[in-house]
Amino acid sequence: MKKNIKLVSLLLALVFVLVGCAKKDNNLSENIDNVENNKLNVYATVYPIYNFAKNIGGDKVDVKLIIPNGQEPHDYEPSNKTIQDLEKADVFIYNGAGLESWSEKIIKSSNNNDLVIVEASNGVEILNETADGKKIRDPHVWLDPKNALIESRNIKDAFIEKDPENKEYYESNFNEYANKLEELDGNFNEKLSNLENNTIIVSHEAFGYLCNAYNLNQIGIEGVNAESEPDAKTMARIVDLVRSEDIKVIFTEDIVDPKVAATIANEARIKTEFLNPLESLTEDEIENNDDYISIMQSNLIKLEEALK
Repeated sequence: MKKNIKLVSLLLALVFVLVGCAKKDNNLSENIDNVENNKLNVYATVYPIYNFAKNIGGDKVDVKLIIPNGQEPHDYEPSNKTIQDLEKADVFIYNGAGLESWSEKIIKSSNNNDLVIVEASNGVEILNETADGKKIRDPHVWLDPKNALIESRNIKDAFIEKDPENKEYYESNFNEYANKLEELDGNFNEKLSNLENNTIIVSHEAFGYLCNAYNLNQIGIEGVNAESEPDAKTMARIVDLVRSEDIKVIFTEDIVDPKVAATIANEARIKTEFLNPLESLTEDEIENNDDYISIMQSNLIKLEEALK
C-alpha cells in the first residue's frame, strides 16, 4: 500500500513538472514550430512591410506584426515581450525614415548576433515636410508603389541572405509581386496624372509620396505626424480654400480623430471620406481580407471620384 502511495505521489509530481514545463515553453512553441518547419521567424514593424514580407516569403516565413492594427505608429513603444521575442527572431524589418523612433535602441541592445536587420526604405528618396520651421522626414514611403517595390526588394534580399537555399523561391515570389506593384503604379498614372483639379485636403500630411508620384497637391489639416490640432485661423483658411477650389471631399483616416475634419466639412458643406495611409488596417479591412494592393486600389477609386 505504501509503495502504491509513493508511486502515485511520484506520478503526480511528474505531471506537475511537465505542466510547468509546458507553460514555460508555451511562448516558444511558435519558434520551435518554425525551426521544425524550416520557416524564418520574421518580425515587421508596420502593416505595409508586414504585407510585403508575407507576399515575398510565402510559406517559407512566419511573419509577425509588431505594431498592432489600429495603433498610431508614431507614438508606439515596444513592450518588454516584443524586445524579448526579437532575441529569437531571424529577421527584423522596420520601415525607417524616422517612423520607428525606438528601432535604433532595440538594434543596439540586441544580443541576437544572427539577426538580419532590414531598413526597408533604404534606397528610397526621402521627402521632408516643414512644420513649425523644422524639417520632418515623411516616413510614409510605401504610398508610392515604386517605393513599395524598393522596400519589397530589400526584404527579398534579406530573406535570401538568411535563407540562401530558398533563393529561387524568394526571387520568384518577388518577381510576381513586383509585376502587381508595377500594374498598380500604371493604374494610378492613368487615372490621376493629368487631372485639372489636383488638390486634395487630408486630415494629416501622410500622402506626400503619392502626391509627388502622380502630380497631386495635398493640403494637410494637421502635419506629417498628426500630433497637433490646427488653430481657428488655419481652419478658416482651409474652408476658404475648399470653396475657392471647388473641393468636394476632405479625406480623413481611421486612426486620426475625425472631429476637426468633420467640422471643416460641415462648415464648407462638403463630405468626408476615408483614405487609408496604410499605417494599419481597420477591422472591416481585416475581415474583408484586404491587403496593400486592394486598399491602394480603393484609395485610387476615391481619389479619382473626388477629383472629377
